[in-house]
Amino acid sequence: MLGLYLHIPFCSAICNYCNFNRGLYDAALKARYVDALEAEIRRAGHGAAPDAADTIFLGGGTPSLLEPEEIGRLLAACRESFALAPDAEITLETNPETSSRERMDGFRGAGVNRISFGVQSFRDEELRRLGRIDNISLDLMMWLPQQPRAHWQENVEALIGVGPDHASLYLLELYPNAPLKEDMARAGWSLAPDDDAAAMYLWSLERLTAAGYVQYEISNVSRPERESRHNLKYWTDGEWLGFGCGAHSTREGVRWKNVAGTEDYIARIGAGGSAAIEPRVLTPEERLEEAMFTGLRLSAGVDLEEMGLRHGADVWSRFGPALAPYLAEGLLAREGPRLRLTREGMLVANEIMAVFV
Repeated sequence: MLGLYLHIPFCSAICNYCNFNRGLYDAALKARYVDALEAEIRRAGHGAAPDAADTIFLGGGTPSLLEPEEIGRLLAACRESFALAPDAEITLETNPETSSRERMDGFRGAGVNRISFGVQSFRDEELRRLGRIDNISLDLMMWLPQQPRAHWQENVEALIGVGPDHASLYLLELYPNAPLKEDMARAGWSLAPDDDAAAMYLWSLERLTAAGYVQYEISNVSRPERESRHNLKYWTDGEWLGFGCGAHSTREGVRWKNVAGTEDYIARIGAGGSAAIEPRVLTPEERLEEAMFTGLRLSAGVDLEEMGLRHGADVWSRFGPALAPYLAEGLLAREGPRLRLTREGMLVANEIMAVFV
């Protein structure tokens, strides 16, 4: 089934490390944007037989800046435009400062059944360095400026204490021209050595495993049966439709994205046109490469026989010679038809994945 992604580009503050498509909250602009987003969703549902979907993910930005009624309108448009599964996973990204008990009850009433909190650290001084304005998280970011191993371990222990069903552990990545780079230079902050980042990562997974979590993807762990069903579509050769400014879609071997500018998006939808740009038909070789690239992010790896049948190729003959050195080094493991990264291999995943790029 399809996954549906709805992009909400508004934030109450701009984090100095963020490179997502976002801007500061403006109430009037938000109202116009929600109207356009609802219209785009409804247009996509025209047809005799609605397409089946089983996940909706409202990402951003900070989607919880929308009112529960607005979230309800958007979810209603999804239900009326697609054949939404009764047990559909409906995720809302949120930050604690926008999430009072009353608002959370409102989001639940609107149909949201999964919440994704993203704050990156439980330590106030680390949050200040990142420009964050909240103080609790179920997603953590490691290798922050001036972050020793002990502080990272405190964050993981705090997360375990909260007891979420799912957790994401990300390594800080500084994109070109990130304001955080300037802040680090001005304040003399530094990142820990690469070896410390590796130690943080491996220790975290061992500790979370001991606490009852299962790693199912390079950066994600969950309680049993609590994996992100929506994100699994990205890693298992699935298909999804993206709505809103800057949203990406992939379906039937074709990929496209929407215009990034909020005003441009609203104008195009308001004029009755499409926001989609840059459609690209993936070649059979590209589809196979991407399926391998994303599938190996999963702890279970990929089934080479199944992959070969799906893509009409002898996968090991195609990639085996380039992957053999990583097998010899213990960074990859081959168990019957399955090929997977070891945890040590996950540390150098980008190097290994270059085989498929």
